[in-house]
Amino acid sequence: FFKNSTIVVALNLVGHYFSVILVAYAFARLRAPGKNVLFLILLSTMMLPFPVLLIPTYEIFQTFGMLNTLWPLFVRAFFGNAFLIFLLRQFFMSIPRELEEAAIIDGANTLQVLWHVMLPLSKPALATIGIFTFWWHWNAFLEPFVYVNSVKNFTVSLGLAFFKGQYVYNFHWLMAAGMVAIIPVITIFFFAQRYFIEGIQLTGLKG
Repeated sequence: FFKNSTIVVALNLVGHYFSVILVAYAFARLRAPGKNVLFLILLSTMMLPFPVLLIPTYEIFQTFGMLNTLWPLFVRAFFGNAFLIFLLRQFFMSIPRELEEAAIIDGANTLQVLWHVMLPLSKPALATIGIFTFWWHWNAFLEPFVYVNSVKNFTVSLGLAFFKGQYVYNFHWLMAAGMVAIIPVITIFFFAQRYFIEGIQLTGLKG
């Protein structure tokens, strides 16, 4: 169970960092016709309740034969996340443009500016994205419950439910299993709390 959750979280981290960074930088800095309209459409997707999306996404994964695998639990991360894109875009917009202009004068292209200028200055926001991603997917229950059927593909959250069914009257075992399951989240937050709090304060989420 821990192995499956670790794989899911790691792939979601890779997917979110890959997609969110590129899209957020494009919305924050690049010029394109209709960019603001596209950004509003992106934000509007945050207003869709999860149950509305559950059946269509289930049918899509069923069509591609991905049910009862770990694919549905991480593949969507490679297509972005509206909330994380908004968060990182707000942080990128707070970075002075003069730093980018200086790098461009020195001959840097767009990707070099992003890699060597923007990302080193965005560690708090990147840490915040990492914590949110880890927290969401480590504790996720409904999506694994819907998409995964076999015990070998269970994540930690499904494993706890399975454990509860096996040892329903052994409450001390259930409490021990629950404690073991939340230790990784507590540990990550403990070591990254400074970046997390700073990232929240410096983005559009403060107040």
